[in-house]
Amino acid sequence: MSFEEYKNLWVFVETEENVAKPVGYELLNPGRALADKIKGKLVAVVVGGKVEDVAKKAIQYGADEAIIVEGDEYYNYSTDAFGIAMKTLVDKYKPSAVLVGATQNGRDLGPRMACDLSTGLTADCTGLDVDEETGNMIWTRPAFGGNLMAMILCPDNRPQLGTVRPGVFKRPALDESRTAEIIREDIHVAEDQIRVKIRERIKEVAEAVNLEEADIIVSGGRGVGSADGFGIIREMADVLGATVGASRAAVDSGWIAHAHQVGQTGKTVGPKLYIACGISGAIQHAAGIAGSDCIVSINKDPDAPIFEVSDYGIVGDLFTVLPAMIEEIKKIRG
Repeated sequence: MSFEEYKNLWVFVETEENVAKPVGYELLNPGRALADKIKGKLVAVVVGGKVEDVAKKAIQYGADEAIIVEGDEYYNYSTDAFGIAMKTLVDKYKPSAVLVGATQNGRDLGPRMACDLSTGLTADCTGLDVDEETGNMIWTRPAFGGNLMAMILCPDNRPQLGTVRPGVFKRPALDESRTAEIIREDIHVAEDQIRVKIRERIKEVAEAVNLEEADIIVSGGRGVGSADGFGIIREMADVLGATVGASRAAVDSGWIAHAHQVGQTGKTVGPKLYIACGISGAIQHAAGIAGSDCIVSINKDPDAPIFEVSDYGIVGDLFTVLPAMIEEIKKIRG
């Protein structure tokens, strides 16, 4: 089957109340290399209320052009409005592949697009490549509980769709002098076509556990010992203005909610500072924090695998080490 009419690589830059989610900009990094391999353009697609500034920033992050769809119906995400807009765009421009961030909304939009477009979807990817000869995307994602990595190809349909975990890739360098064409598409969705409506958005709930965008994460593992043991983890997080994370073992033990889970079976993260407390460092967890700028680990076992991926390691009891660290941080901050 020939797919000559399908060209270019798209990155869907998700917005929430006209503010871009970081994962959209992150995906422009691998998107640049993939687009060059297929000898196509890297196109940022932005749907929202008023999102021209988001499109301009996407171009500064490396997009060759941007397509924007604006309207009040896109200010907050809805499956119906965004699904209709994206199908209309894909039918018109025929991209070879579309990358979507695996956020809550992205994990909803991806399957809707796949169904509307009669194509496949590879979900929750942590690696991306492309076969230059065929243009087939090579999607890599955890399988069997994260115990192996599967490489998936969808050669029989276009466009190729994939959702990609936030935090896997770093944003490309920003070039504020960079400009490119912004294409405006006038696509509107009637109110009666949008079957689900947001009545109220409670930010305290929506943003309570935002591991993907956190600059600092303090995580607890099996070494925390109990749900009560997470008290010292939360105290450390409060002192640093950090987000609380956890290993799969701690979540499976019922000590903390799944929303806090870091790793290939949880959230892939890339903070400036990641502090692992009582976490042994199973390969699934290590892979989930690989994008961190600095990893500090605290563990009683000097041979714990977590030390192999850490920038700094402290051999000791977390219930002794963390209180001492908290005290020193409070002194420094006055």
